Order: sequence, then C-alpha cells, then structure tokens
Amino acid sequence: MGNVTLNHDMIGENRMKFNNVTVAGSGVLGSQIAYQVAFKGYDVAVYDINDEAIAKAKERIAQLKPRYVADLNASEEAVDAAYRKISFYSDLKQSVANADLVIEAVPEVVEIKTQFYTQLAAVAPEYTIFATNSSTLLPSQFAEATGRPSQFLALHFANEIWKNNTAEIMRHPATDSKVFDDVVAFAKSIGMVALPLKKEQPGYILNSLLVPLLEAAQQLLIHDVSDVETIDKTWMVGTGAPLGPFAILDVVGLNTAYNISLGKAKATGDEKYQKVADLLKTEYIDKGKTGRATGEGFYTYPNPSFAHPDFLKP
Repeated sequence: MGNVTLNHDMIGENRMKFNNVTVAGSGVLGSQIAYQVAFKGYDVAVYDINDEAIAKAKERIAQLKPRYVADLNASEEAVDAAYRKISFYSDLKQSVANADLVIEAVPEVVEIKTQFYTQLAAVAPEYTIFATNSSTLLPSQFAEATGRPSQFLALHFANEIWKNNTAEIMRHPATDSKVFDDVVAFAKSIGMVALPLKKEQPGYILNSLLVPLLEAAQQLLIHDVSDVETIDKTWMVGTGAPLGPFAILDVVGLNTAYNISLGKAKATGDEKYQKVADLLKTEYIDKGKTGRATGEGFYTYPNPSFAHPDFLKP
C-alpha cells in the first residue's frame, strides 16, 4: 500500500471525532488505555497477536474495574458499562475495520513496531489516524512504515492512566497540523491533561525527566552500592516522593524496562545497559516477577514494604 495523502474532505468532521478507537497491544499500559477510552464513552477494539494474549487482556482489563471504583469513586454500573464497550480481536484487519484512531502499544522493540506498522498500513482504512504510545522511540522512525506519515504521531500515556492522567502528544516533521490538534482534543476528551510537544524529543517530557532517575537507581543496584529498599527509601525521604525508583519500575513493568535496557545496550555497546538487562531477565522476568500487574517485581503486592507505615520512620 502506498502512502496515503491526507484529504480533510475525505476524512470529514465526523471521522475526526475518533468515534471508534483500536488499541493494538494489550499489555499493562495498552489495557489501561483501552479501558480509559471506553470509560469515557468511546467504542474500543483491542487487538493482540493470538487468542492466549486476548484471554490475558480480558482478565487484565477486568481487574481495572475495582481500581476505578476505589480511586475514582466510579459506580459499579459505570465500570461494567465501560467494559462492555470493548471488543477483542486476534485478527488485525477485523480490529481496525472501523477504526478512526489506532493507538499502538506493542513491545518497545524497533523491529516489532516496524513490522506492525507495515501490516497495519495494508489493512486500515485510509482515513484512520495512527498514534504510537512508544516511551522512548521517535515517531519519525516509523513514519514511512505507516504508509501515511501525515496521519501519524505519538500519543504517550503514564502508567495508572486513570490517576496519572497525562497525555504527551508529539508530532514528527511530516505530521499534519490538523491531525495533531485533533489528537490533542481527543486526549482531553478521555480525561487527560494534554501536553503538546512542539518537536520530537526522545523520552518526551516525562521520560526525559524520569528515565535518568530509573537508570541511576539500577546502576546503584548492579554495582552493589545499596539495595532496592534503601535506594527507594533515600529518594522518598529526600524528596517527599510517594514512590521510589524501583517501585516506579514495578508500575512501568519490568518487561518494558528490560526492552529499553537491551535496546540501549545494542545501540551503544555500553556494558552497563547489558548488565541491567541481564539482571532484570535472570533475577526477575525469568522467575515471573514482572512488576505490580503480576503481583511481584522488586516488591511483592498487594502489600509492598514501601507502603508499610514504618518504612520511612527513623
């Protein structure tokens, strides 16, 4: 499929309202995005690669309902209604048949994302807007693979999206200005604080600030400077932050942290990133400890030690 030329008359005002949204990738954040969008009244299709992944997605999204009740004081009727607005697909073409907007949340690996966009471009309607939720990669890296560079940009959410309700909207040089403005409006419509970026920046704003903190904490750990709890305690006491870096990594998910470290190791050849990737894989991921969503990562949930009343006491 060749590049799609954006035609605002073809798209029409109704199409730009993004009535039907597809979320591709149903991991920790993909599931949260799908449920938040549905909670705000949109029809949502969730796509993942096979039936096993879809079964896990259904379970993961269902587990969000009590969080919305507890954290947002949402009613049982509202959270159930939101879940009913979500449909699930392991067939990409079916999942995007009526999509006005596709939000991609597949693994943070260049090859996987490139292959996905090549496949998506072949089956999505010409009017469909594509948005990547990539945490560290730039939209310009995938713009040509989308077949519609002017209709492509980044839309990045923070974990626990219903509470940490930021949406960073980042264009690349070829993104159409109307597409950018419409995605900013969409972000606001799903309850986000929209944060527009004027130009491409690896890590956007949030991760440009956060990733150095998380990497510094991991370096302290692999060099045996201190342990997980002490490092987190230092940050929490010293800054008043509610979470330390390793508690944050548990929220992000250790698979994402691993992919980022491994990607940097390959890109730079720097041994320090490889050591972090090796630690995350052998001591955590291979043992099923992938973060808060699975009940264990650096801490054990639902009662992690950092949440105990005496954790920060002298």
